[in-house]
Amino acid sequence: MALLKAYLLIVCEVGSERDIEEEIRKVENVTNVDVVYGEYDIIVTVEVNDIKQLDSVVTQIRRIKGVLRTMTLLCD
Repeated sequence: MALLKAYLLIVCEVGSERDIEEEIRKVENVTNVDVVYGEYDIIVTVEVNDIKQLDSVVTQIRRIKGVLRTMTLLCD
């Protein structure tokens, strides 16, 4: 069982949300992906064992074409 849960709030290039969603679903430790309306375009739920693993997941997602910026919220 993962020790850390985090939410990633993602802003995307206009029109790229569904393509990015598809790519994010391929990333290990991603447990849920929702395309939403509002200030952010996608909310991702991640469950990892440690901060190093979280950093790896966030880095992979930030490298996806069309991702403009992210915010990570670490759950308590």
